[in-house]
Amino acid sequence: MTQKAPEFSATEKVNLLGLSPIQMKDFFESIGEKSFRASQLVKWIHQYGVSSFYEMTNISKDLRDKLNNIAEVRAPKVVADHLSKDGTRKWIIQVEGGSCIETVLIPEGDRGTLCVSSQVGCSLDCSFCSTGKQGFNRDLTSAEIIGQLWIAAKAYDSLGPTQNRVITNVVMMGMGEPLMNFDNVVAAMQLMMEDNAYGLSKRRVTLSTAGVVPKLDQLADHVDVSLAISLHAANDELRNELVPINRKYPIAKLMDSAQNYIARMPDLRRKLTIEYTLIDQVNDRMEHAEELAKLLEGVPCKINLIPFNPFPLSDYQRASGNAIKRFQDYLIGEGFTTTVRTTRGEDIDAACGQLAGAVNDLTRRSQRYRDRAESVVKIMEASS
Repeated sequence: MTQKAPEFSATEKVNLLGLSPIQMKDFFESIGEKSFRASQLVKWIHQYGVSSFYEMTNISKDLRDKLNNIAEVRAPKVVADHLSKDGTRKWIIQVEGGSCIETVLIPEGDRGTLCVSSQVGCSLDCSFCSTGKQGFNRDLTSAEIIGQLWIAAKAYDSLGPTQNRVITNVVMMGMGEPLMNFDNVVAAMQLMMEDNAYGLSKRRVTLSTAGVVPKLDQLADHVDVSLAISLHAANDELRNELVPINRKYPIAKLMDSAQNYIARMPDLRRKLTIEYTLIDQVNDRMEHAEELAKLLEGVPCKINLIPFNPFPLSDYQRASGNAIKRFQDYLIGEGFTTTVRTTRGEDIDAACGQLAGAVNDLTRRSQRYRDRAESVVKIMEASS
């Protein structure tokens, strides 16, 4: 597998937090050091959570001094940390330039799922999504992406080979379209699955995409993770309205690309997760359920139904409970594993919302990110 080599500045300190194992080797070779140092640094940073080179005791003092002069381990800044009565935890994190993102941890028994952002804002402008209505600011760096996992793991003192693992799943479902920030997202996911770092299983790291087909076609060349397709409609006319990128990459191309990705994976049991947001009188009628079942016939997949979360910039309304139940029952009757998301951490929305709104208007997005992450993990495990 190939990966774009990082560019190292001679005048600025290199932030080692976001370098994948391959990139870390390139860094050490670029400064005239042995490449085996890469695995040592990856382990110190990500497995032990160490940010000071002087605490890295199996590295010579000369090399520690050298690294201190040219490199750093710098995570983004946490500006708010809120804990729900049900254990859901949300961090509001400030990145370079002053913008903020959200990262959410959803506990469920002995499992913890972290929902991670990949961009500040989003350029895809899906009509049902409040993130897109805020516009696009910039891509997150790989350090800012993996930094969300680093911050969360350190908050629970779960780093180190003898510590209990609090975070067992990561879903790329926060702000942004991950495939629009391809190189940085790939580098971060490689670190998530690296044995010397977080050691997550490829079945427990999920990337969700609205359908950036050229990048999806490249994904299997770089990383092996679980895949979720943000579909929301089974015909092009309706999906063009809900997910504008469909005009460029229609459903047939998207589904072909997604199935090709799954086919290239060594795990023959791998399935797609199909995300479908149910909007009242828009895509929640039985004809839509029938279209979806027809589209997915023969596709190895699981379906995640997500009740729409209303927000002021949209005229859409949430589908009724009866409509959601009919939709789910029909799909189950057609043989599809189908679940509906549940709500967690509602009690921290208002308190967090005031702060998030003041920093970056993230209030209404937080609940949806938590719920999407939780429901995807449940549906992925339902048939495993």
